[in-house]
Amino acid sequence: MTLKAFAAFSRGAARLAALGLIAATLAGCNMFGPAKIKEETIIPPEVLYQQALNDMDGQRYATAIKSLEKLSRQHPYSEYNEKAKLMEVYANYRIGRFDEAILAADRYLALYPSSKEVPYVLYLKGTSYFGQIRDITRDQQISQNAIDTYNLLIANYPDSDYAKDAKDKMVISVDQMAGKEMSVGRYYLGNGQYAAAINRFRVVTEKYQTSTHIEEALYRLTEANLALGLTAEARTAAAVLGHNYPSSDWYKRAFELLQKQGLTPQVNEGSALAQLRKS
Repeated sequence: MTLKAFAAFSRGAARLAALGLIAATLAGCNMFGPAKIKEETIIPPEVLYQQALNDMDGQRYATAIKSLEKLSRQHPYSEYNEKAKLMEVYANYRIGRFDEAILAADRYLALYPSSKEVPYVLYLKGTSYFGQIRDITRDQQISQNAIDTYNLLIANYPDSDYAKDAKDKMVISVDQMAGKEMSVGRYYLGNGQYAAAINRFRVVTEKYQTSTHIEEALYRLTEANLALGLTAEARTAAAVLGHNYPSSDWYKRAFELLQKQGLTPQVNEGSALAQLRKS
C-alpha cells in the first residue's frame, strides 16, 4: 500500500471511529437497558386538599402550596381545584411571596371570572402590590398597580367586605405617587429647571388632590412660577392655596414670597389652577 493510500485509509477509519463514539454517547445508559423514569405518585384530590388545609392551619404555608400545586397538576378538573387555586393566592400572600400571589390571583381570575370570591382575590392581589411599595425615591409602578387593582375592586364591588380597606390602602398608594412627583419636582427646582419642576407639581395638583402633598405642591407652583416671571400663575397658585387651606403654613410662606415682590394672591380665572378652588 502506498503512503498516499494509507493516509486516505487512516482518515476513513478515524471518521468511522468518531461516528461510533457519538452513537455510543447518544445511547448512554441505554447500552445497559432502558432508563427508568420515576413516575409521580397520584394522590386523590381530597387527600391533597386536606393536607393543604392541615398545613395552613399549622401555618406551614410553603408546604401547603406544594400540596395545592400538586392538586392542580394531577387533577386539573377536580371539584377541589377552584378552592385550591384560591388557597394558593392566600398562602403565597401570607408568607410574603407577593409576586407569586399576584400570578396566582391572575390565574384564578382568568379561570373563574364569575366566582363570588373575585372581590377577595382582587383585594389579595392589590394588597400584594401594596406590600411591595418602596420609598418615594424609587420607581412607583408598584404603587400604580396597587391603585389600579383597588380601583377595579371598588368600582365593581363597592359593597364588598374588602372595599373599605382597599380605599384606605389606596389613599396611602396615592400619597406615595404624589410624593414621588414632589421629590422629582424639588430636584428640578433646586437645579433651576423651573419648567420641568412646574410640570411635576402640576401632576400633583391635577391627579393627586387628596394627597398630603397638595399644599406644598401649590406653594412650589407659586415659587417656580415667580422664578420664571409668570406672576399671574404664581398669584393664582397662592390664592387657591389660601382659599382651600387658609391656616396652612405653606400659604403663609406663599403669601410672604409674593409680598417680597409687591404682589398679593389673586386668582386668574383663565388658569387651570382656578378650577382647584373648593366650594
